[in-house]
Amino acid sequence: MVKESYTVDTPWGLNARSIQKFVSDGRENQPQPLKVGIFVCPGFLPMDINGTHSVFTIVNAEIHFIWKRKELIEGYSGWPTMPTMTFEECPDDLDVLTVGMIPPEVMEDLEVINFFAEKGKTAKCVIGTCSGSLMLGAAGLLVGKRATSNANVVNMLEDLGAIAVAGSDVVIDGNIYTSGPATGSFDASLLALKDLVGQDLAAMVELAIEYDPRPPFGTGSPELAGPIMTKIAQDMIAPLNRQYSISSQQGYALYQKNTKNT
Repeated sequence: MVKESYTVDTPWGLNARSIQKFVSDGRENQPQPLKVGIFVCPGFLPMDINGTHSVFTIVNAEIHFIWKRKELIEGYSGWPTMPTMTFEECPDDLDVLTVGMIPPEVMEDLEVINFFAEKGKTAKCVIGTCSGSLMLGAAGLLVGKRATSNANVVNMLEDLGAIAVAGSDVVIDGNIYTSGPATGSFDASLLALKDLVGQDLAAMVELAIEYDPRPPFGTGSPELAGPIMTKIAQDMIAPLNRQYSISSQQGYALYQKNTKNT
């Protein structure tokens, strides 16, 4: 690879000198950068974790993409991603642990369940966006807690011991932040940042990224879209949602069995 004069080597590859200096200058004013873990896996949905990455990048946090192995994986769809940290390397003192929509099969993976069951109890803020909330439930983190998800799967949270809250607005219960998809990742991350460092800085970050959603069609929820469009959308994703229901419950059962055996 030819190295351009304006690039610099980083642990993950080449970056631009201007960006590296901007990050370095920002961290000089921070005695201890926030530690942010973003769970990735084959088939993860990038839009559900982009909010966390965007919000915490602005405050120069240490951001780690966490998976079992450091191997190239594909986000859904055509989004090649290289994890930067393994489960074993993940520290216990994460400030934020985030999971977005992931394939249902992953929720039945005992290694993944154990990771969330362990790190979800020690991280200061745990964010579940969209069906990522089901992963938190499968790991036993939502028992007796209020939680939400996207409109198609929110009722499944009750099967995982949670108190389901419809509407997709961010629901905070203890150290758990759950939300609907896409922009919910930004909302939950800004609220978590507020709880970690204060509202003044969180509000400045909201301005820095000019986070001001203005949906062009006004169909971003079943209530807004109406029954006809909602049914069409639900029918399209019904087979996958059935698999989410089965896999999350089976994952939760694995968690319960494993807990009894330890």
